[in-house]
Amino acid sequence: MIKVTVWNENRHEQKNPTVQEIYPKGIHGAIAEFLENAGHDVKTATLDEPEHGLTEEVLNNTDVLVWWGHLAHDEVDDEIVNKVQQRVLDGMGLLVLHSGHFSKIFKKLMGTSCDLKWREADEKERIWIVNPSHPVANGLGEYIELEKEEMYGEHFDIPAPDDLVFVSWFEGGEVFRSGCAYNRGKGKIFYFRPGHETYPTYYNKDVQTVITNAVSFLAPTGSQAPVYGNAKPLEAIGAK
Repeated sequence: MIKVTVWNENRHEQKNPTVQEIYPKGIHGAIAEFLENAGHDVKTATLDEPEHGLTEEVLNNTDVLVWWGHLAHDEVDDEIVNKVQQRVLDGMGLLVLHSGHFSKIFKKLMGTSCDLKWREADEKERIWIVNPSHPVANGLGEYIELEKEEMYGEHFDIPAPDDLVFVSWFEGGEVFRSGCAYNRGKGKIFYFRPGHETYPTYYNKDVQTVITNAVSFLAPTGSQAPVYGNAKPLEAIGAK
């Protein structure tokens, strides 16, 4: 059983009646529900909790952290960001969703601006599976089609992914690298694009499959931590 913490800033749900109607339990609640149904041990955390709900105890007991943010990236405390970064380097998985591309933690781990083009015009998104052998693509067809979503377009200012799994096409003509996997230290990161708050994207079964697969993919492997610094030789070194 994978221990998952679903983090959401939980601000749109407090301000926007449309979002409240679509996600009455919050975006975090909707995601947590289908991950629980998949058999994971799931907890949620939000921005306005003490330490943003990400105490040292919570982080140390999290295998995979799911991150959704938008309005309040700057309100996330730098000390918490540093703790999350260290946990990723130590082996915790991180799943960054939609507008989480601009979160402090994603930008810190990427080392770039993570900027992009965007447009909100109720347009179709077709997410093409360009790496069908990747574990995150298990159980999917050739593409996922969403009737209405916010557009994200290239150039997406991120490092080249270690694995590119999905590429999106939008009705207005843009394309976007929408499923990107990275390795950082002992940990793995996956960025998944869709999930604008005014659309019911997280109820889509294929989207739920991607997120569920990603949690399994990102879970720590349990491998031994590497040892750094001055090292004694494994074999006798002959005199030169």
